[in-house]
Amino acid sequence: MKFYQKQIQLKPYQRGFHLITSDVLDAMPEINQIQIGQLQVFIKHTSASLTINENADFTVRTDFESHFNKMVPENAPYYKHTFEGSDDMPAHIKASLLGSSVQIPITNGKLNLGMWQGVYLCEHRNYGGSRELVITAFGE
Repeated sequence: MKFYQKQIQLKPYQRGFHLITSDVLDAMPEINQIQIGQLQVFIKHTSASLTINENADFTVRTDFESHFNKMVPENAPYYKHTFEGSDDMPAHIKASLLGSSVQIPITNGKLNLGMWQGVYLCEHRNYGGSRELVITAFGE
């Protein structure tokens, strides 16, 4: 079994949902050496998250942002964790709802995603800055 692991830093993204599949693939060309295995992508932050969803129509990402902002509003009167800004506590909640990692099968040296699937960085802060990912590929 082969194991590969890299830590990368993404460029800063504005608040919203962003396709980063190509960033992940560019950082881990060793995937092509794995016939059957797994890729795990983990984000080292508590106010951004990762998910897999639609990779073709950008309006899906816009709708995700609109829905999450309505579902988890800023300035809720019951938030106690407010000293880092009105977007901070909602960002923590959104990140917990979506999660900090995704796993993708590797088949014949390629990610075995569906035709319309891509990896999203879900940036929940107005000024989240650069985000760090740990990318681990393993298999035979």
